[in-house]
Amino acid sequence: MAQKKKKITLVSWNVNGLRAAIKKDFFGSFQQLNADIVALQEIKLQEPQLTDEMSSIPGYESCWSYSTVKKGYSGVATYSRMKPASIKHGIGEPKYDQEGRILELDFDDFIFINVYFPNGQMNEERLQYKLDFYKAFFNYTDEYKKQGRSLIITGDYNTAHNEIDLKNPKPNENTSGFLRIERDWLDRIIANGYVDTFRHYNPDTVKYSWWTYRFKARDRNVGWRIDYFFVTRDIIDNGWVKETIINNEIFGSDHCPIGLVLEI
Repeated sequence: MAQKKKKITLVSWNVNGLRAAIKKDFFGSFQQLNADIVALQEIKLQEPQLTDEMSSIPGYESCWSYSTVKKGYSGVATYSRMKPASIKHGIGEPKYDQEGRILELDFDDFIFINVYFPNGQMNEERLQYKLDFYKAFFNYTDEYKKQGRSLIITGDYNTAHNEIDLKNPKPNENTSGFLRIERDWLDRIIANGYVDTFRHYNPDTVKYSWWTYRFKARDRNVGWRIDYFFVTRDIIDNGWVKETIINNEIFGSDHCPIGLVLEI
């Protein structure tokens, strides 16, 4: 008899500061999302600031990664109803690991990686760091791919891929987040066998996941789609993906949550 498939709901959300998000009903939104795994980016916390309320949401285990180079900056957290076989922080390269941007949970069926890719807008040095980070990170995940592992790589990639992915592409061609050199990286990832799940199943849908706090951008839906669930091609070919979600109805950050529903 065929084993009954299990439905797994995954969510990713850049909260732009967890303490700030909590003041905007983060826990209510978390319950509303009702996900099995929730990946948060840009928690902007150090370990001493972690409260029981944050770390112990009933029914979930949580793991945390903090920036060790700058306080109130970067950082990611992953909540899971399912117990991972293992948890790993970073990719083993201090230059990229010290900003607390990567958490990897191995669930045997798949490896789930929560990643907050750098923002390149500050200066040329940070843009180069972002590009180098992409290279180092995907070199790392390619090793798993070669072993035949199924990968789910979610988070804030800080790059809109194509013109459909932001409201005003032309004026932003020289803005980090939509530079050709950044977009080339997403082309490269896709050419290498990773799939942007939302765009794969919604080729013509215009939806955004981030809006600047200025100019009433979210009210006017002047946004960018920079948050993604990329997966290895086998996950698509196996028919695991049942739904892709960009949840514009949930507030509390300058990003909204995105989701992926699997049946395994």
